[in-house]
Amino acid sequence: MPLNRRDFINRSAATGAGVALAGAAGAVAAEPAGAAEQRSGHGRPPKTFALRVLGTTDLHGHALNWDYFTNAEYDDTAHNDVGLAKIATLVSQARQEKGHDRTLLIDAGDIIQGTQLSYYYARVEPITGARSGPRHPMALAMNHLEYDAAALGNHEFNYGIPLLRAFQDQCDFPLLAANALDAKTLKPAFPPYLVKKIRVEGAPDIKVGILGLTNPGIAVWDKANVQGQLSFPGLVEQAKIYVPKLRALGCDVVICTDHSGLDGSTSYGDAVPYPENASSLVAAQVPGIDAILVGHTHVERPCTFVTNEATGKTVVLSEPLYWGMRLSVFDIDLEFTGGSWQVTSITAEVRNANTVAEDPAMAKLVKDEHDKVVAYVNQVVGTCEEAMSAAESTYKDTPIIDFINLVQADTVTAALAGGAYASLPVLSEASCFSRSAAIPAGQVSLRDVAGLYIYENTLTAKILTGAEVKDYLEWSAHYYVQTAPDAPVDVKAITNANNTPDYSYDILSGLSYDIDIAQPAGSRITGLTHGGAPLDPAAQFVLAVNNYRASGGSNYPHIAAAPLVWSSSDEIRNTIIAWVQAHGTIDPAQFGGDGWRLTRAGVPLFG
Repeated sequence: MPLNRRDFINRSAATGAGVALAGAAGAVAAEPAGAAEQRSGHGRPPKTFALRVLGTTDLHGHALNWDYFTNAEYDDTAHNDVGLAKIATLVSQARQEKGHDRTLLIDAGDIIQGTQLSYYYARVEPITGARSGPRHPMALAMNHLEYDAAALGNHEFNYGIPLLRAFQDQCDFPLLAANALDAKTLKPAFPPYLVKKIRVEGAPDIKVGILGLTNPGIAVWDKANVQGQLSFPGLVEQAKIYVPKLRALGCDVVICTDHSGLDGSTSYGDAVPYPENASSLVAAQVPGIDAILVGHTHVERPCTFVTNEATGKTVVLSEPLYWGMRLSVFDIDLEFTGGSWQVTSITAEVRNANTVAEDPAMAKLVKDEHDKVVAYVNQVVGTCEEAMSAAESTYKDTPIIDFINLVQADTVTAALAGGAYASLPVLSEASCFSRSAAIPAGQVSLRDVAGLYIYENTLTAKILTGAEVKDYLEWSAHYYVQTAPDAPVDVKAITNANNTPDYSYDILSGLSYDIDIAQPAGSRITGLTHGGAPLDPAAQFVLAVNNYRASGGSNYPHIAAAPLVWSSSDEIRNTIIAWVQAHGTIDPAQFGGDGWRLTRAGVPLFG
């Protein structure tokens, strides 16, 4: 039977490269005595070689420097640019500097989710993997750039395994994940590694092992898509298996591409027994690694050094900024001495995409796909009586977040009608995913509504007691910096305590409560009422909650273990769009009511 394209790439990455490499290593071992010394030049300076490895991460569907929610070129307060068309120019420059034949290009995951461009080819006109069907714009762009390999990110699993396999089939490079295992056989479900040979004139090939590691949190965040099919052991545990294999295969350089941050932190508590952000642990605890391309945490870490505990060797780590804002550049110097290549130095830096123009060939390559999505997101779906903005939603009760909660509560209430839980009051949680989200007065487009919910979360309903709801709110209130009653208030400084992201701060509807930021975390919720009466700790409530939070995302108490009474397979974004289409008009005067406010020592901060 002929191999299909994906099987060919996967076998080449996971096994074929190793077989070919074993033959090459055997040939070197069979050389006459002294041959290596002659090639390196007996009595002459040893042979040296400069290798460059380029890296991206967390591209999240950004092929072009375009914001599909604002219908304009991307811009932010730092004037960053995004997208693979910008990265293409940086890659071309970096290859010209060092030489294309001595430069590798890799990615650390989260490729196919994040923009309406990637959403369109997952849900509206989904790719099938067939050459005759629609082509995923990220596969088109990355193939054009000649990526050598990419690690799988957790968001690769958001659309289910079949869609991921279709994307994999369209890629001319392997998607690596040494710690994504078949749940039944515990064998790798994706290629664990790739071995690349770099030709060197007058010396043996340099063999570069690229090990891909993904995030154990997939088992929590995408439980519905992977449970019973895949398991995700820890990065350190799997690296300890595969790094020695790569060295045994004769690799002179070993690079990891990890969809996992640096600091050892975990957002899902003890839901799985492996840390979420383990790249520094991999560097410290697994001998034999030279460098790590880091991803997942959306921060810029140009060059970080970690000392391996067993060898004392320095491992170099770099995380470029997300969405293609930065390109990591590892420069690795090697020397051929004693019959083998040895790494003599490694440096890392990042380069900024806003310093270059888009590559016109790349922009042209995905133009048809881009134009189709622009037309899709600009279709009118309804109207709004007055403008709504999320600009103040992280510190004030705003109609735009109330609207998300209204749609979610309405959806769950309708789903439970006539059933065993129909008499329970329905609460809803929502977060400010984008402070720039806005709904204009007048005509409302699909992109306006979609901008409220930029993630592919689905809606579930779980049962909590009043006491558990109180604990839930206290956990959410960790988001605020403790602020003394007489201290000046800067709205830019009172949020995101301990680097808590906006998406980890939940606002609950159906209740009234104050958050007293003068109090320590864990003792901030006051005046908590439901229906005008103090919340009964023993009462039961249905909470409309997204699947990420319901599975333990951000480590909220009680919710992961709470009884599930309903769930939907449709994205919340689509549920909101459908609500607008069905109702025709959004009228902020018709929703809200109970709400929340920030206080200090009982005094409201904002009127």
